[in-house]
Amino acid sequence: MIKVGDKLPGGTLYEYLDVEGEGCSIGPNPVDIATAVAGKTVAIFGLPGAFTPTCSAQHAPGFIDAYEQFKAAGVDEIWCVSVNDAFVMGAWGRELKAAGKVRMMADGSADFAKATGLTLDLSAKGLGLRSGRYAMLVKDGVVTQLNDEQGGGYAVSDAQTLLKQIQG
Repeated sequence: MIKVGDKLPGGTLYEYLDVEGEGCSIGPNPVDIATAVAGKTVAIFGLPGAFTPTCSAQHAPGFIDAYEQFKAAGVDEIWCVSVNDAFVMGAWGRELKAAGKVRMMADGSADFAKATGLTLDLSAKGLGLRSGRYAMLVKDGVVTQLNDEQGGGYAVSDAQTLLKQIQG
């Protein structure tokens, strides 16, 4: 499992954009992870699924609502990563009004989740292998903070906990 001090694994996530811009079509657009985090401070939170109760009511909205606080603390971008396709993540982002605040990143085949070791097996509930619930801070590709729920609870991966850690 990835830990503080490790380099974020390379790979590709996908993002659906509602508006074309900067040479990007509306989607799904590949996002090379290493390129996207290079030289930036990125808050990344992972969750088991779009449109699921805790993810929709608390986890994602917490980061969306705290966007200005994260920016003030020196965070360049906030990413939400889930094992869903880019179309689902785009629709969920529209519903949550995440545009311009949180990038809704699709990890449709769970490649990123598996590469980080931050997985949650929900096969018994018919959901298959998902992303675990976590929040991390990545500076220039290196993990500097990691709050892993290790089992899918919701106690340490919330926006305010990560924000307090960033602010010191």
